[in-house]
Amino acid sequence: MKPLAFGAALAAGLALAGEVMATPRVMSVDSCADQYVIALSPRDAIVGVSGRADDPDSYMREQAKGLPQRRATTETVLALRPDVVVRYWGGDARLPEALTRRGITVVRIEDAHDFDGVRANVRAVAEALDQRARGEALIADMDARLARSAGAWGGQPAMYLTPTGYSSGGGTLIDAMLRAAGLTNLVSGPAWEPIPLESLVREPAPAFVLGFFSRLSSLTTRWGPGRHAALRKRLPTRTIASLPGAQIGCPASFVGESVETLALAAPRMAR
Repeated sequence: MKPLAFGAALAAGLALAGEVMATPRVMSVDSCADQYVIALSPRDAIVGVSGRADDPDSYMREQAKGLPQRRATTETVLALRPDVVVRYWGGDARLPEALTRRGITVVRIEDAHDFDGVRANVRAVAEALDQRARGEALIADMDARLARSAGAWGGQPAMYLTPTGYSSGGGTLIDAMLRAAGLTNLVSGPAWEPIPLESLVREPAPAFVLGFFSRLSSLTTRWGPGRHAALRKRLPTRTIASLPGAQIGCPASFVGESVETLALAAPRMAR
């Protein structure tokens, strides 16, 4: 579902709930928090989003246009007088304590290692914003996608790979996403580990799920394995899907869209 359709589904879920919602003034202080705030809060209650809210790797970038972008400093936040501040990693480490002392509710998005973690994050932010119906609509959308995707690949082995050569092992949200689409993760070791270029080229995985390869122009990946000609020759015939950072850069409910993308790529014989 595209972001605009996604927003329409949320509005429909809210209308069906028939609840009268309070509208706490809210600010998000980093890109991941932006996704939650824009998806869950009425627009006129958002007093600020981060400077990356409308970047290409922001899932809610279209809806972010026109919202005020703010710096994540204590002085800026206090001047805006929000009732709630949502953060994942953004702002000074002392920011939450400083805001809490002044009576501002700070909601931290936790690292999610599975879909239960995502559900808990959505419910925590929705509760703080008095937008429970919108939160449940997000979760219902994700769960419907997971249900449609279950077992699609029939256990096909696959490896997740980023342009920097890192993969994702057990106990991560990426691992949960692969398994949700019926894929078997070839990496069972540490949560995040580099895969030697030599191994990727000489003994490539039978199937790859790529992540963040849309960022190949980034300076941070200029010399990464993802740019190596030998590897790039092998990827086209072995790639199940290339997932954009906008879908997988934040532990939010739209990871369900990535799972569905993987499932829809499964050949009929694997379903």
